[in-house]
Amino acid sequence: MIPQDFLQQLLDRTDIVAVVERYVPLKKAGANYQARCPFHNEKSPSFSVSPTKQFYHCFGCGAHGTAITFLMEHAGMPFVEAVKELAGQVGMRVPDDGNRRPPEEESRRDGMFERMEAAANFYRKNLKGNEKAVDYLKKRGLTGEAAARFGIGYAPEGWQGLRDALADYADPLLAEIGLVIVNEDKRYDRFRDRVMFPIRNERGQAIAFGGRVLGAGEPKYLNSPETPLFHKGRELYGLYEHRRAIQGDNRVVVVEGYMDVVMLDQHGVHNAVATLGTAITADQATRLLRLADDVVFAFDGDNAGRKAAWRALENSLAQAQDGKRLSFLFLPEGEDPDSFVQAQGADAFRALCAGAMPLSDFLFAELTAQTELGSQEGQVRLAKLMEPYLDKLGQAPLLKRMLQQRLAGLTGLEPPRAPRGQRGVAAPSPPRGRAAVQPSAWQITLQAILHDTTRATRMVELPESERPEAVALTTVVALLREHPEMGRREIVDHFAGQPEHAVLIHAEAGLLDWDEKYDVEADFQGALNTLSTQAGRAQARELSGRRPSELTPEEKTRLLAALQRRKPDPT
Repeated sequence: MIPQDFLQQLLDRTDIVAVVERYVPLKKAGANYQARCPFHNEKSPSFSVSPTKQFYHCFGCGAHGTAITFLMEHAGMPFVEAVKELAGQVGMRVPDDGNRRPPEEESRRDGMFERMEAAANFYRKNLKGNEKAVDYLKKRGLTGEAAARFGIGYAPEGWQGLRDALADYADPLLAEIGLVIVNEDKRYDRFRDRVMFPIRNERGQAIAFGGRVLGAGEPKYLNSPETPLFHKGRELYGLYEHRRAIQGDNRVVVVEGYMDVVMLDQHGVHNAVATLGTAITADQATRLLRLADDVVFAFDGDNAGRKAAWRALENSLAQAQDGKRLSFLFLPEGEDPDSFVQAQGADAFRALCAGAMPLSDFLFAELTAQTELGSQEGQVRLAKLMEPYLDKLGQAPLLKRMLQQRLAGLTGLEPPRAPRGQRGVAAPSPPRGRAAVQPSAWQITLQAILHDTTRATRMVELPESERPEAVALTTVVALLREHPEMGRREIVDHFAGQPEHAVLIHAEAGLLDWDEKYDVEADFQGALNTLSTQAGRAQARELSGRRPSELTPEEKTRLLAALQRRKPDPT
C-alpha cells in the first residue's frame, strides 16, 4: 500500500479545483465552486468543490471525496494510477512500498502498450484496403464514421501479417500480450481474416482485441486471452467511448456484442457497453454502478437470453445499492439491440430501456415459476429459494426489507424484524445551508472534531445513544485516542465500507456551508454542555432509582456529580 503520510502530503499539495475543472466547468460561489454534478443528471448545480477543505460534495446524489477519489470515480482511473497522475502534476514521486513495479517492469509494460497500439493502427489501415471486410460491415449497416470512432480494423488472412506492423516479429512480448501464438518453433498471428474491435482501457489505450470471423469459421468471435494488460472480468467494451454519455444520462445499457454497442452508438444511443464473452462480473457491476444510478441489462428474449439475464442477476446482487436501479430488458423474439435499433430507431430502444423489468420483478418471476404457491409447501419452498438471494443484498438493506415484505405477502410468513439498535442505517442527505435544519449536538460535535481533530482530547462523558451520528462520534473519538496523528481525510477513509462512513461523509459535507463568521468553537462548547447534561440526567435517573444503602461510595460520588451536571454550566 502507498503510505498514508504520502497521500496526505499529495492531497495537501494538490489543488482540487484545478483537477476537477479539467473535466467539469466550475463557477465561483462564495468561498467554494459550484457546477452541475458530473455523477448524475441534474438541471441546477448541487455539486460543490471546496478549495480550502480540498474535497467535493454533491448535495443531490451524495458523491463525495478528494482529488484522488474524483479521478477514480469520474475519470475511471485505478487508485494507483490516480495517485501517480496527481503526483506527476505536483512533482512528487510515489514511494516504492514493495508493491510498486520496478523500473524495468514499468518499461516492459510501456512496451506492451506500444506494441498493442502498433497492431491497432495496422488493423485499422488494413480495413480500408480490404473490399471483403468493408462489404461485410456495409451489409451490417455500419458507416465509416462509426468504424473510425471505435477504431475498427481488419486482420489479414496471412499467418504472419503483423510482420509488416512490428519491428521484431520474434519479440517475446507479442506472445505475452496475445498478438501471436508460439507453437514449438512456429510463430503466427492469433487473429487472421477477422474484423477487429480494439478493447480500450480508461485512458483509451488498446489492451486487447475482439475479432469477428468473415465467412465460415469457428469461433465466430475470438477475444484476446488474459494478459498483463487485459482482464476480461474487469473491462467493458465501449466504456471508454461512452463514459461521459453514461454519466450524463445516468443510465448504462449492458449488451452482449461489440456490434450491438457500435450500432446503438451510430443511431444515437451513446450509453451502451458490452461484456467480453462472459456474464457480467461483480467487478464490472461495481464499475457501472459508480457511473450511473440505472443499469439496464439487455438480452434476447429467447431461453438463452433469459439464462444470461439470470447469471447477470446472480453476479450483480451483491453490488446492488439502495437508490440504484438494476433492470432487465428482453427484446422481441428474433431481435437483438443491433437489429432493433436499425429497424425501430433510438427512441424506440430508449423506450424499451425505460420500461425494463426491475430486478425485484425478475427475481420473483423466476423463482415463483419454480414453485406452486397454491400450497403451503410451495410457499415455504419459495421462501427457501429466496433466502440466498436476499442474503446477498448487503449493500441494499432497504431493498432487502421491501423484498422480504413482498415475500411475506405471497407466503404469509412474517418478515424478520430488524435487530434493535441496528447500526446499518445511512445518514439522511444533508440540507443545503445551516439554517435548513438545526443539527443535533452529536452532529455539531462530530463536525467540530473533523474540523480540528485535537478537540477529541476535550471530550466529556457521553450519554448512551443508538443514533447513527452518536455511534460515529463515539467511534471516531476512540480511534483518535489510539491514533491522535490522524487527519480528517484519513478518518473518513478509515471507515470506508462501514456504517459510520455515510455519517462521516454527511458531517464532512456540512463543513462546506460554514462561512468565515461561523464560531465553531462556541458551537462545540455548547454541544458538549448539552451532551454532558444529557449524560448527567441519564446517570442521575439510573442511580437515584436505587436506595442510598444500595449505592457504593463510588456510585454516591457519581450521583452527586451527575446531579450537578443535570443543568448546563451558566458560564
